[in-house]
Amino acid sequence: MRILTALLLVCVVAACGGGTDQREVFRDDFDGAALDTGRWRHETGPPERWGTGEIETMTDSPANVALDGKGHLAITPRLEGGRWTSGRVRTQRADFAVPPGGTLRVEARLALPNVTPADGAGYWPAFWMLGGETGWPAVGEIDIMEAVNGRPSVTGAMHCGTMPGGPCQEPKGLVTPEQPCPGCHGSFHTYAVEVTGKATTWLLDGKPYFTLDRSLPRAFFVILNVAVGGGLPGSPNAATVPGRPMLVDYVSVTTVRPPA
Repeated sequence: MRILTALLLVCVVAACGGGTDQREVFRDDFDGAALDTGRWRHETGPPERWGTGEIETMTDSPANVALDGKGHLAITPRLEGGRWTSGRVRTQRADFAVPPGGTLRVEARLALPNVTPADGAGYWPAFWMLGGETGWPAVGEIDIMEAVNGRPSVTGAMHCGTMPGGPCQEPKGLVTPEQPCPGCHGSFHTYAVEVTGKATTWLLDGKPYFTLDRSLPRAFFVILNVAVGGGLPGSPNAATVPGRPMLVDYVSVTTVRPPA
């Protein structure tokens, strides 16, 4: 049985029968006692650093970013003394790119903060990819999942080129239609993007919901964060409840290469 299992695993990695080379080049299941700093690093700083109008300060405090002991990364926005804090982490690797003639797939299983439009104004959880530290939007950005204000839906987007205008219609970007997801806040779902040399496809629970006939030929790092306020969601209000985390079950990056 062990030999058969090993052979099956080899077939998965080598895509037996299809002639393709499929490899999971990055994965974190958040099963340790603390965030793996070999895989991730905190991005911290005041609201002004991010350029989006958000109002929280990003910290590396365990109150904002920590493993919950149940196999999840928890990113939690908090309100103390009238001041919002939250967390933002990015992969140490910044070389995730579409292989020649192949596909890059980036996926995470997330439970979005358990809020609703009644108590979630200003919440802005996101799972996304950025092509560089400075020079936005020219460096390129792919938003795999964004959700705002506790609405039962998610969107994706692409940013590129110049601002204002340009090929990605900045600063708005090329945004997917709003995808209904009534159970996304408070329960786990998978969010993914598949990028080829010609197109970018967004998926929810393994099902494609939008394809853009455009690609970004560059290397990326991956970001997970929960912002508060900003140009997309607007500001929190008196009814906004703090302390509702985004839980991350896993993050996976896979490349698929065509036959040699």
